[in-house]
Amino acid sequence: MKRIFFMAVAIACAAPAAYTQSAPPSFTLEQVMSYPFPENLIAAPSGARVAWTFNERGVRNIYVADAPDFTPRQVTPYDADDGQELTGLAFTEDGSTIVYVRGGDHGSNWPAEGNLMPDPTSSPVQPKLQIWTVAAAGGGAPRMIAEGDQPAISSKTSRIAFTRDRRIWIVPVDGSKPPEAVFARGTSEAPVWSPDGRTLAFVSDREDHSFIALFTSIDQPLRYLAPSTSRDSDPAWSPDGTRVLFVRRPGAGGVPTLEPRPQPWSVWVADASTGRGHEAWHSGNGMMDGAPNIAGNMPPSWAARDRIVFMGYQDGWPHLYSVPAAGGSATLLTPGHFMVEHAALTHDRTAIVYSANTGRDPLDVDRRHLFRVPVDSASPQPLTSGSTIDWSPVVTSDDRFIVYLQSDAQHTPLPAVQPLAGGAARRLADDHVPANFPSAQLVTPQQVVFRSSDGVEVHGQLFKSSSGPARRAALVYVHGGPPRQMLLGWHYMGYYSHDYAVNQYLASRGFIVLSVNYRLGIGYGYEFHRPEKAGARGASEYLDVLAGAHYLQGRDDVDAKRMGIWGGSYGGFLTALALGRNSDIFAAGVDIHGVHNWDWRPGPPANLKPAFMGDGITVDDLRRAAQVTYESSPISAVKTWTSPVLLIQGDDDRNVDFHQTVDLEQRLREKGVKVESIVIPDDIHDFLRFHSWEAVSAAVTSYLERTFTPVRQP
Repeated sequence: MKRIFFMAVAIACAAPAAYTQSAPPSFTLEQVMSYPFPENLIAAPSGARVAWTFNERGVRNIYVADAPDFTPRQVTPYDADDGQELTGLAFTEDGSTIVYVRGGDHGSNWPAEGNLMPDPTSSPVQPKLQIWTVAAAGGGAPRMIAEGDQPAISSKTSRIAFTRDRRIWIVPVDGSKPPEAVFARGTSEAPVWSPDGRTLAFVSDREDHSFIALFTSIDQPLRYLAPSTSRDSDPAWSPDGTRVLFVRRPGAGGVPTLEPRPQPWSVWVADASTGRGHEAWHSGNGMMDGAPNIAGNMPPSWAARDRIVFMGYQDGWPHLYSVPAAGGSATLLTPGHFMVEHAALTHDRTAIVYSANTGRDPLDVDRRHLFRVPVDSASPQPLTSGSTIDWSPVVTSDDRFIVYLQSDAQHTPLPAVQPLAGGAARRLADDHVPANFPSAQLVTPQQVVFRSSDGVEVHGQLFKSSSGPARRAALVYVHGGPPRQMLLGWHYMGYYSHDYAVNQYLASRGFIVLSVNYRLGIGYGYEFHRPEKAGARGASEYLDVLAGAHYLQGRDDVDAKRMGIWGGSYGGFLTALALGRNSDIFAAGVDIHGVHNWDWRPGPPANLKPAFMGDGITVDDLRRAAQVTYESSPISAVKTWTSPVLLIQGDDDRNVDFHQTVDLEQRLREKGVKVESIVIPDDIHDFLRFHSWEAVSAAVTSYLERTFTPVRQP
């Protein structure tokens, strides 16, 4: 049976009257989702000032706070859940003005047809991607400067460089003149001004190779730094403005292969006046030598004593390294079996403050804490500890304070501040958390560790309330990404913070919920992060999901006949795979914008390209690869799929093609599987409106409750 609901239809949070609740509600779904979420934390170049964005039930605004008291003040006037992102925050050099971007979908994998901006409110007026400025002191109205993205400020010359239609444009900070375009072949991105504000470096992409280009004025030709057949990216100026560092990767091409190939890379330094460059450091050529793929990956940056600091994966963990700009051996700054994620230089460039999943408590592998390390010595010092989760540090311009984002199991993310030299932390903006937010009623997730059938050690977080029946319905939750790690508290990404709230609510309703950190995720080393035969090459990560289900089946407090599964994005893919392969274990599930057919993805083995013939790849090789791709897709398991499912997706999804849900539903209907579906017109993958999140979360919890709660006896 197919049921389609649209956003105009109210979706009840409670289960239907025909079903009895497993426990009295201790709090509502609306209450646990009512928290503000901070993002985009930045520090001003001067003035000991910081800024961030708050998303408060879909209303996004910029807040500013000054040392030493750091009292937050709102500086933008937005008051609607309109789905317009606020990103790209940057201060002018004196800290008096904030430049920011409003609109767009900055988490997408591809732009919409015609490069249309998201329109999640279904407005007949097409939204725009725009650059704005606002006074950091507050009290003034924001000013729209231009349509565009990626603003880079040159305070010394009062100009903003930005991108629009994959080209570079320049406009005065005050918007007094219309923008002027900088022409370069191919497409252009990542603009960054020299310290004196007179020269602009940017990436000029030529499809199979790219250059670092320098622009000075309209009447001067562009200059290119050490041009080659490579892909160059991530330009950064030296503090004195004489040199530019950048990342170099091999250009596209080489002998075709159906197997993953190594991704070596190097750090280069070029003279800005002559264009001549040299290699300061290079990775190895093995599979483990590629750049880390993590949320807070810090690009190579100039540090004090003419050193370059960067994030590397050379010892099997994402770590910080530094190397002399002239070249030489790299120094590992953060040795140990843990990952470094978010990092920021101090204002004097002598140290790095970073987050890592390590600490004195063994449970810290599933948390984040802050540390400080000199840029030339492997001598890190802890700055935070305990049961908190700490991330996204910035250092004030006077190097006296670190401001960062913090949460724990009961307290949602908020900014926090503490002296850089050491001292107690203080959370900011507590008054933005609603008075009826149920912090005291939230459970502390329990860390559990189990092994898959092939011996891989898997971490999970178990949500269980203290009250409820002796044997309960259980759920496996699978995150998206997949380079993610769910934690023992509120997550540092908005998407997973919403999911954490839902898991807390489900636990309060009597479910036991196990969040599984399956292989392909981060936090547990290279072999776990980059396993063989994963994804479209064998879906080995499903073994970890299945192991989580077996762990739950072995618990005395779980009713193994009432076990479900839910997740979004890559978690939706694994949910569909679980329901297809193991309907005998998973009695029902909720699949939110999951991938169901790997064959939609570009490139081999999905597209069997004749160009591969003659390079040692035979037709039989291609057929075998295509068969593995098919068998790794949930559509291959429809033949054994019997459990009911709820499918959810926004139809302007720019990460997973909406057809993935359309196609799967038709296949399941033909098979006779009970399917319900919810379509959210005009919203994207990472739902932009709080109204969408609220409706989706209500649908998830309502579906699971009415599916797994026993029918009341007459």
